Amino acid sequence: MAFSAWYALWLREHDATFHLESILLLYASGGLIAWPLSLFAGRCLAQDRTIETRFAAYLLCLIAGTIGVTALLFALDYRLFYSQWHAATGSRVWLYQALFTSLSAYYQFLVLGVRLYLPLGAVALLLASLGLARPQ
Repeated sequence: MAFSAWYALWLREHDATFHLESILLLYASGGLIAWPLSLFAGRCLAQDRTIETRFAAYLLCLIAGTIGVTALLFALDYRLFYSQWHAATGSRVWLYQALFTSLSAYYQFLVLGVRLYLPLGAVALLLASLGLARPQ
């Protein structure tokens, strides 16, 4: 997934950004953490099903897991940055600030971050789903 993000940035001529290492680390970590979780969920959904259903289950779980975990990591980093201006921990205001900061981070990732998966990440997820859906 990190290669997909790098390739997408390269295609858009933004490969010279000074945040490139952080972006690649985020996408690589998201993909690595999401793989076992998505694989487990896909196996639970695909058990004793036809090959088409197994393919759909693995594809759904891999897409949702990869985007979800990467968005979660992005939200944690986003929250860590903005927490220095938030109210005292545990207060009602802090709870609202933490909630809306996290929701804003998820939204921002879905709008701006998912497009970095599109050149190669979608193909990789399709191929992985095809490989996982094969009869054992």
